[in-house]
Amino acid sequence: MQKGVFHNHFIGSRENASSDIVLLGCPLDITSSFRSGSKFGPESLRRASWTLETYSPYLDHDLEEINFSDTGDLELPQGNLLESLDIIEKASGAIVENGRKPFFFGGEHLVTYPIMKGVKRAFPVLQLVHFDAHCDLRDDYEGQKLSHATVMKRLKELGDITMHQIGIRSGTRQEFKELAPVDSPGVLKTRLDPEVPVYISFDIDVFDPSLVSGVTTPEPGGLMFQEVIQYLHVLKGAKIIGADLVELAPDYDTTFVSSVCAAKVVREIIMLMGPGTF
Repeated sequence: MQKGVFHNHFIGSRENASSDIVLLGCPLDITSSFRSGSKFGPESLRRASWTLETYSPYLDHDLEEINFSDTGDLELPQGNLLESLDIIEKASGAIVENGRKPFFFGGEHLVTYPIMKGVKRAFPVLQLVHFDAHCDLRDDYEGQKLSHATVMKRLKELGDITMHQIGIRSGTRQEFKELAPVDSPGVLKTRLDPEVPVYISFDIDVFDPSLVSGVTTPEPGGLMFQEVIQYLHVLKGAKIIGADLVELAPDYDTTFVSSVCAAKVVREIIMLMGPGTF
């Protein structure tokens, strides 16, 4: 931790063209329906990371022992949704095709759709561990097929994705009929297939808004930090090949706590993704 020092890359990252894990900001913020601001998420969680230690007492590991690089943010045309999604998909595909693991910082949750389309070029069969307050399984939302509220529906349509959905507490009756809920870390452990690669999509609004208020759509009744850590512990040793963290909207939390929580989750997931970590 370096007090009063903020950098434009995540703590512990290296400028290394051959890094195992690639961090990439994805500041898309076009389809947000309640309130916008997630495009400021990547910058804020990077700043927040410098308030943390590189060592995790939860996983007994250190970022200094992992070869990862932060390559900054994608340049996205905020007025053009389809072009933005295409840029994201190509970036994701390029990372996995080079034998590396992508970790994207959103931005709205729709970014997971093009990211996973890119990832599926190298990993056609996947498990998705989805942390969220919302189902995101609508077929369309406000007349839009491509939306933060439809992202999981679009992913299901890609095929060969087994979903494990954690913390969901908001959606339509139809969405809940389609949900693949996981209500405890023990259930997640029994459902995970150790032979199938895992992608993690972490919507920061899975946390209760009493802890994390800096989100686009806060939803009461969420998880606290230690509960999330218990779920992440279950993922130790899993074949994690990619991840994203989305929907951080830092301007709604003047305490900066939301960004710190997001950065801490990122730290833990990086450690879970590190080759030979456990």
